[in-house]
Amino acid sequence: MATSNLSHQTARPFPTACVSSRPPSAAVNLRRHLPPPPKPRKLTLKTNNRSKWAIQLSLVEQSPPKSTFNMQQLVGFLYDDLTHLFDDQGIDQTAYDERVFFRDPITKHDTLSGYLFNIALLKNLFRPQFQLHWVKPTGPYEITTRWTMVMKFVLLPWKPELIFTGTSVMGINPENGKFCSHVDFWDSIEKNEYFSFEGLLDVIKQLRIYKTPELESPKYQILKRTENYEVRQYNPFIVVETNGDKLSGSTGFNDVAGYIFGKNSTTEKIPMTTPVFTETNDADLSKVSIQIVLPLDKETESLPNPNQETVRLRKVEGGIAAVMKFSGKPTEDTVREKEKTLRANIIKDGLKPQSGCLLARYNDPGRTWTFIMTTGSAHGSCQDSNVIEYRSNRNKHDPKGTCKDPRTCWTT
Repeated sequence: MATSNLSHQTARPFPTACVSSRPPSAAVNLRRHLPPPPKPRKLTLKTNNRSKWAIQLSLVEQSPPKSTFNMQQLVGFLYDDLTHLFDDQGIDQTAYDERVFFRDPITKHDTLSGYLFNIALLKNLFRPQFQLHWVKPTGPYEITTRWTMVMKFVLLPWKPELIFTGTSVMGINPENGKFCSHVDFWDSIEKNEYFSFEGLLDVIKQLRIYKTPELESPKYQILKRTENYEVRQYNPFIVVETNGDKLSGSTGFNDVAGYIFGKNSTTEKIPMTTPVFTETNDADLSKVSIQIVLPLDKETESLPNPNQETVRLRKVEGGIAAVMKFSGKPTEDTVREKEKTLRANIIKDGLKPQSGCLLARYNDPGRTWTFIMTTGSAHGSCQDSNVIEYRSNRNKHDPKGTCKDPRTCWTT
């Protein structure tokens, strides 16, 4: 029996890719994740208490298994298959080992049935929207993906929205070319090892009750959500704007509001949107404009002209923005403090913000949320609240936004 067990263990060496437990780097070597090869050891086996054999076993002497897969084909497969992660079609189960190992900071399974159960649970409880950003090889038996997942917890009456961004390291069994491990790393926490109380707290914090107006807002995609800020990619939108006095002020609001209420060349009344922006593009935050976003189905050519010379229409081309959310009354001191905090955080992470920032205010009878958006030349990766944003234009070298490494690709 002992000989039979030994043959089973040595005939199927554990693939190196299935023991990776660290987030990938740009040029990851999977062997660094492994302990050093064990020294040769002797196993003494007995049969009927008569004979003894000394068996020399060395993992170093074993020849590596011959690869039975094409890495680029698997990359292409994941680009297609992962888009079905939470839809009715689902993933292709035949591409995964029966004993596939799955782990994220708060969940762990070691069988294909457990892996599929976790996907079904998320689908039924959270209605997830999964966005795959890129897929690339990061080792001889490893593929890494970057993604964003937005979920709504349907069991709670207020249906809170939970947002996670991160990477998944997919290990490949070199014997059969199937995925044998799937390890998730969240951008929003430091401790990603299972079980992470930091990860659990991150989930709980996103279950809070909050309320924002059900009005049309500029569309954006969250590329990365860290503990301190978000990185968003905005679609183009149009604003009506005029001069303001300070970031937290309301000077000029009646003029831009008057435009959408009919004080324009055709007396057209335009639907209300959210948020109200105040923006400055200078280092002293002194030259301020106040803006109202116009409905997204409008085009500049089809909009009526403002009656006042100080009111103007402008198309915002969109692009990358780093965003900090906060609640409460956005006084001038508070806004400037938040702007400094956001700027410091994104510089620390490798972003290079430009001068100025943008404050977005969502006014709601139940609660006031604001966010600050700062304008920046973003060389780093990276809603309902007071938010400071730093913006940059879409990367000229990556027009589809599929850059593999935001630290090198998010530029103006």
